[in-house]
Amino acid sequence: MEAEAAKYIGAGIACLGMAGAGIGLGTIFGNFLSGALRNPSAADGQFGRLIFGFAVTEALGIFSLLIALLLLFAV
Repeated sequence: MEAEAAKYIGAGIACLGMAGAGIGLGTIFGNFLSGALRNPSAADGQFGRLIFGFAVTEALGIFSLLIALLLLFAV
């Protein structure tokens, strides 16, 4: 296998983390919406945790994109 092909395969595998982040975001917001509809009075108390979970999940997705770009464009 050539090194160039291995680099592209590795970058593609690193991009799977972005798919995981998308699934995680859907799960986080879906569960929050489900809980907020069941108990609207508690939704305001959990909103900060929702935003924190969003930020951490999105950061992991961006980190996987960064790794993929480093694999593609680094020497």
